[in-house]
Amino acid sequence: MNTKKTPSRTPVVRNDYRCCMERNQTGKYCVRIQVFYPRHAWNLGVFYLASSFDRAMKKLEESLDFLQRHEEKLWFWGVDRAEDMGFSAEFLREAGLKLDHRTEFPRRATNLSLAPERQVPAFVLGPVRRGLAESVEAVRSAVAGG
Repeated sequence: MNTKKTPSRTPVVRNDYRCCMERNQTGKYCVRIQVFYPRHAWNLGVFYLASSFDRAMKKLEESLDFLQRHEEKLWFWGVDRAEDMGFSAEFLREAGLKLDHRTEFPRRATNLSLAPERQVPAFVLGPVRRGLAESVEAVRSAVAGG
């Protein structure tokens, strides 16, 4: 009889990000980020505008880093102290982000999972960059073809 127990794995908690990029009417890139923080079980939606694809990608890296580093502060002021959402909006604005109040998120989004409070490794941004470039190109092709 085997009484040995197999070691159980502790579940890995990861922040889940959904990112999408669209061109707006003025030709700027609108990048939306929707993050789910499992430790507090809450969602945060933000967006920013960029004048070029490369600037949008640089800002995405900075934004992901900001959202990773400030999870606790964002939760505290965004959920626990929800009556003071003005502070949260101001805090995001300092990082060049705005609260995204839209409820629908495009299906064509790129997903990314990161361990909480960790830096965003550069190698994980390659697939995100490709996914966002393909989504912008697909929309451009659809508009040109239709």
